[in-house]
Amino acid sequence: MVRDFTPRIPGRVSIYLCGPTVVVPPHVGQIRSQVSFDILHRWLRSTGHKVLLCRNVTDIEDKIISRSLSEGTPWWRITGPVYRSFARAYATLGCLPASVEPRATGHIPEMIEMIEELVAAGHAYEADGDVYFAVDSYPNYGSLSRRQAKHMHGAEENERGKRDPRDFALWKRAKPGEPVWSAPWGEGRPGWHLECSAMARRYLGGEFDIHGGGANLIFPHHENEMAQSQATGDAFARFWLHNGPVTHRGEKIRKHVRNPLAVRAVLDRIRPVELRYYLAAAHYRSPVEFSVEAVEEAATAYRRIERFVLRVGSSLGSLPPQFSEAMDSDLNVSQALAVVHAAVGAGNAALDAGDHEGAAAKCRSVRAMLNVLGLDPMSEIWASETRLQDVAEAVLAVVANLAASSARQGDHERARIMERQIEIAVRKRRQIKHSALIR
Repeated sequence: MVRDFTPRIPGRVSIYLCGPTVVVPPHVGQIRSQVSFDILHRWLRSTGHKVLLCRNVTDIEDKIISRSLSEGTPWWRITGPVYRSFARAYATLGCLPASVEPRATGHIPEMIEMIEELVAAGHAYEADGDVYFAVDSYPNYGSLSRRQAKHMHGAEENERGKRDPRDFALWKRAKPGEPVWSAPWGEGRPGWHLECSAMARRYLGGEFDIHGGGANLIFPHHENEMAQSQATGDAFARFWLHNGPVTHRGEKIRKHVRNPLAVRAVLDRIRPVELRYYLAAAHYRSPVEFSVEAVEEAATAYRRIERFVLRVGSSLGSLPPQFSEAMDSDLNVSQALAVVHAAVGAGNAALDAGDHEGAAAKCRSVRAMLNVLGLDPMSEIWASETRLQDVAEAVLAVVANLAASSARQGDHERARIMERQIEIAVRKRRQIKHSALIR
């Protein structure tokens, strides 16, 4: 995509990224999307573009309301803390901040205005307080997901007053206990699909460069976004990018309050930079099957790179052509990382041969590549993490020597106890640090 990409305005790229529905804290599947598009953001900036990134926050939606009603908790008491947990997770994993991060509940007037336009143009109709988009009024419906009408099913919502099972809600009539806003059709709330169209128009205009999100959103969410926006006369997104899912034991990761695959739980095992490496390593469109073994392998691979960079410690250099070619080829990060590992191997060989200038040259190149990927261990965000890891490894080395000395003196039990205690202490220190960041 990137190789053939030309922004609508030269030197400026506008991106709308579907952000989180803030119902429970983030899991690794949700955070993968943000890491993938953060790499796109960084690559575009490194090639001289100014990036306007709009990442929305869905803070009113069926799942949020369902949790609110089941727990007897106001919806806003749920969305506020969960939003902050997402924000901390983004920062902890090294994602650049969005240019603007609008909340759906802050843009109800724009949504009502868009519905009025659709009704006036004959693309929407009111039915007893609900307003639906008329799918048969938009001939291109299905073009994004490449689905035929016979393979489309109506959304899981009240069918009352629908003219066509495929029609979807733009406005939902008020129900007992739900949050409501006033509109020309009566009190109610916006439909989920409409929220993104209104916010994209508000901050990026009627036409923008890239719309991103998870592949699970292609249908019906993105299909419906495109239909309702283009039905108002907006050109909407010029390019669509969708990242693949993260699965566990072959199944989609579900949103639960206590999720063993929540970001904060995974960070009990590895450092944030290592989780970022794991989530970035596969091509963004490829599915990723999450496993503890795969995460630990990724952490080991990153540490090999990290040790070389810290051993040499040179400044940033220029990007190798092979790396740029990989990134320009639909953000092929897996191929780009192969270039990184090859450079690390050559740098270590140079060190072994006593060629310190050659090793420094390779290190400058490696740091430049890692900087684009948000993985440079000497960057400001990872510096404290790197120091913590260095201290932990140094302490472990000292204790290992003491344990070995005890073993040589025949005190094997003391040696085992010492090794176990320091491992527990190091892990607990890391858990406390990361839990404080994510909670």
